Amino acid sequence: MSDSLEILLTNDDGIDSTGIRALYEALSEHANVTVVAPANDHSACGRSISHEVDVSEHELGYAVYGTPADCVVAGLAELGPFPDLVVSGCNEGANLGEYVLGRSGTVSAAVEAAFFDVPAIATSMYVPVDETPLSEIEFTTDDFADATRVTSFLAEKAINAGVFDHAAYLNVNVPLADGDPAPVEITHPSKRYEMDAERNGDAVHLKDRVWESMDPDVIPDPNGTDRRAVAEGRISISPLTAPHSTNHHDTLEELAATYGETVGVTDR
Repeated sequence: MSDSLEILLTNDDGIDSTGIRALYEALSEHANVTVVAPANDHSACGRSISHEVDVSEHELGYAVYGTPADCVVAGLAELGPFPDLVVSGCNEGANLGEYVLGRSGTVSAAVEAAFFDVPAIATSMYVPVDETPLSEIEFTTDDFADATRVTSFLAEKAINAGVFDHAAYLNVNVPLADGDPAPVEITHPSKRYEMDAERNGDAVHLKDRVWESMDPDVIPDPNGTDRRAVAEGRISISPLTAPHSTNHHDTLEELAATYGETVGVTDR
């Protein structure tokens, strides 16, 4: 990684999270890293944007009282040197599957960077679900060893290798470090979706049931998906695109013509 490489680092867990500290320390060894991250936890906020945000200086960089998307816009347009790469993470908890991409603040920061034509990496760490809520687990920087190792490698190699000629950003999910480096698999996001809801009096409890079947012996996600790779102990790298593409097809064209005939639209 060249010393001249400029990286903007953000996240959605907040600037004081262990995950962003771990990435900052690893990336700063060989690059100039500017941190612009939320002052508070903004998990699952998607690409929510604000009209105005307060900013304060922090030992790592800048704390923004807003969302990850706010941080990317503020960092790229005003607060930092324009970077070669945006890195978002490391998120405490995985971001797996198609349905998560628009919901995750971590991934959304990478998507925001893509609209600036800046390549990006979103890195998240899968933590097996048990009776302890994720918010109550105390992580150490050592837990993020696979995250820092693979993200540093990609930051060093991916741009010059031409990876971002074909992908706007990389969604990287890593297992919780267990000593030995985990292998890598290039994946696509799982299509599995098992959101559920249950009413309890005046409240409705929403539950993501995909996490209930992550046992690698029985996981239903097919080979090649991000969720199966991580459940089986591999690092998942999904090369993704943004902005969204449009699929033109004859059926919709015919339907649009029928609408015009139905309501009496005249040509303009």
